[in-house]
Amino acid sequence: MSRSELQHPAPGPVMTDPVRFPSGASSPVRTKRAFVLLLMTLLVPGSAQIVAGDRKLGRTALRVTLAVWVVLVAAVLLLVLNRTLLINVITNPFASLVIIVVLAALALGWAFLFLNTLRLIRPVLLAPGARPAVVISLVIALVLSSGTLGYAAYLLNVGRNAIGNIFSTGPAIDPVDGRYNFLMMGGDAGDDRTGRRPDSLSVLSVDAKSGQTAIISVPRNLQNAQFSEGSPMRKIYPDGYNCGDECLINAINTEVTNEHADLYPGMADPGAQATLEAVSGTLGIKVQAYVLVDMAGFAKLIDAMGGIKIKAGGWVPMSGYFDEVTRTHGMPLGWIPAGEQTLDGEHALWYGRSREYVDDYSRIQRQQCVQQAMLKQLDPATLLSKFEDIASAGTKVVESNISSSQLGSFVDLAMKAKGQQVKRLTIGPPDFDASFSTVPDFDVIHTKVDQLLASASGPQADAPTDGMVEAAAAGGHLQAAAPLRPVAGLPADLPAQQTPPPSDFTPVTTTPDGEPITAELLNQLKRQGNEEAIRELVATNGQCAPL
Repeated sequence: MSRSELQHPAPGPVMTDPVRFPSGASSPVRTKRAFVLLLMTLLVPGSAQIVAGDRKLGRTALRVTLAVWVVLVAAVLLLVLNRTLLINVITNPFASLVIIVVLAALALGWAFLFLNTLRLIRPVLLAPGARPAVVISLVIALVLSSGTLGYAAYLLNVGRNAIGNIFSTGPAIDPVDGRYNFLMMGGDAGDDRTGRRPDSLSVLSVDAKSGQTAIISVPRNLQNAQFSEGSPMRKIYPDGYNCGDECLINAINTEVTNEHADLYPGMADPGAQATLEAVSGTLGIKVQAYVLVDMAGFAKLIDAMGGIKIKAGGWVPMSGYFDEVTRTHGMPLGWIPAGEQTLDGEHALWYGRSREYVDDYSRIQRQQCVQQAMLKQLDPATLLSKFEDIASAGTKVVESNISSSQLGSFVDLAMKAKGQQVKRLTIGPPDFDASFSTVPDFDVIHTKVDQLLASASGPQADAPTDGMVEAAAAGGHLQAAAPLRPVAGLPADLPAQQTPPPSDFTPVTTTPDGEPITAELLNQLKRQGNEEAIRELVATNGQCAPL
């Protein structure tokens, strides 16, 4: 070694640097260093290794961190500029699998960096009182970082499986006349039935650009339903589904499942498809897809959400056994009171199903109210906090032929529709006479459906100047029905209890004499056989509004 090298040695690590060499540092400095390194690993993974450890490992981790930040920025930009594309990426089976693997790898990598940071901290050098605080901080940081990523990967996998179980892998559907039309069916699949019998039928028609929505309710007892052009069932019933009182529209599903499944080769649910074709022909529009909710499992979905909140207009019986001789129900299993209620799954199911003492149209109004309450209360906070339970329940409850490839565009459309007026038409009271479903005039139905959809088209349809204004509005807004023109042969004046109530209706909680209505009073009237008195006291139970 030359004299100059001895006088001016090459620069090297400063052994007194407390960040890289904590041995010579004071106890307070070591403690501060430990918390700083943990914070650096939490906020900028890899930075602790750069300043105090393996710089090669640190540089690799920093590159990964920067790449993740770039992806996150791109995702935020997509959320703002092209939300549909972002949702389609997340819901795509292959893309979501890649995201799950990447999240799991990032979680493991981040956990490894924390363990490496703990080695750099060298707990043996810390004061005994500081060690527990550092370990607790490390555990909290691990939960916030790796734990969050791991849980996100788990939830994404749950959602991926649910999407695969509920939605199809078929081709995407195109709007017809600028609208998407979805058939929503609520069906029972009891032990005594083959296939589901849809007891609730409604078409959700959405403007493909604006999200303007109209709902058309079809009574389950509609007769002589017309099958659409091209339907295989049209060859069997060319003049409509007319074979007597048993040929109601909700019987099509079971008949096709049991007797005509061969007409729908390769179809996952021939009965549901045939029902869709019958609704299309009856309404005079093309319904492109269906969503079928198994009402027997419906309670599980409500429970997974934590229940729903409604304002009930009248008492609703949880009906007992049905006596075929007297054609009446036995003593009710219970009663759902009028007023503000929080319903669990079982009671929400009874609330939507019960039709004792009132007609089917009151039942339809309650079902619509339950649906609105679910949509209103399924906000992002509820969805995130109960996502696993909701997704698990959904796979048991919901079936659809909607392609998973279109979920992004449909979710985006649903977000556009939120808060807008929803226009309604019921093929029965209050828009038609109660007997209309027995001898329907399909030209009249087509005319009214066309009027409804015309009023619910465009960027923001104006509220109608005539027709009814319906309550039970999602989000607290009034929902205006389509302007309906008088129809010859249909009465203009319908019973008051069949007219949708205003949003500020007062629940009926007392008798005409001012006596409070209670379960005991109703049961007493039932034991006395005074069915008419009960019918009068619960006549308003079709009134309902989501809270």
